[in-house]
Order: sequence, then structure tokens, then C-alpha cells
Amino acid sequence: MKKTLSIIALSIIGFGLVSCKKENKETQGADAVATDSTATTTTSADSASVAPVSAETTAPVSNQPLTTIALSESNFDFGQIKKGDKVEHVYEVTNTGTNPLVISEVKPGCGCTAPDFTKEPIMPGKKGKITLHFDSTNFDGAVNKYADVFANVEKAPIKLTFTANIQP
Repeated sequence: MKKTLSIIALSIIGFGLVSCKKENKETQGADAVATDSTATTTTSADSASVAPVSAETTAPVSNQPLTTIALSESNFDFGQIKKGDKVEHVYEVTNTGTNPLVISEVKPGCGCTAPDFTKEPIMPGKKGKITLHFDSTNFDGAVNKYADVFANVEKAPIKLTFTANIQP
């Protein structure tokens, strides 16, 4: 069982490293398969081994009381951009709960995407920002990218996505 999980984990890491290279629809499909196999593996593992993993993943906010969040949007389309352009988009987050919202980490799915985010706690009713910076240098055609937002909300991580059509 452990050997199988190790092989799957290494495969997923391999897919992650490849995802920053030139993409086409076939590699995007492979990424989706990797995500699905992770979900299947997690559910098939016994609950005792799953609990510590999720506790470690959310450790920076595990002692924070949960709150709720509203996003201005979870997906953005840059449209057509020229190869080599560096673009960014700001996702606005609103704390709709009763406890301070703490964003502990924003993990992009690729090295071509860099995040900035509100580091201080966002009080109830207040807004914060998550900015994703994308470098299109190594891409051609349609791309789909994402970043996972880890915060003290029930369904973390929250996935932010963007698309672009890279022109020569």
C-alpha cells in the first residue's frame, strides 16, 4: 500500500514539473487525470493516515477559528496576449464570516505563476486581495493555470484559475 502511494506521489510530482513546459490540450488532460488519481488514492486510504496529512497541510491556520469567504471571481480570462508578456490579475476576497480570515499560503500549480496576497488577518466584512502574476514566455496557444489558496475556511484549499491564449 505504501509503495503504491509513493509511486503515485512521485508521478504527481513529475506531472507538476512538466506542467511549466509548453502545454497543449493533451498535457492538460494528463494533469486532470493526476488530480483525479490523487482524489481516488486519498479516499481509498484509511482515515487514520489521511487525517495527519490534512492537518499538516493546513497547520499554519489549524489553530484559527473557521470563517467564510466570498470571491469576486474564481476564474479569469486574460484573452489573447503576446508570448513573453507578463500579466497579472487581482482576485478580491471578502470575509463573510464572524472570525478573522487568515490566508496562510497561495500555492500556484506552476513556476510560471507567482502569487501576492493580503498577509494580515482580514476582519469580518472587510476585503483582501490575491494577485496572480503570469509569465507567458514558455507557452503557445491556450493555457489553463491555477493556484490553491489555503485559509481558515471549511473547504480549503480554494482553487483560483485563469486562462489565456498566447499569440506568437
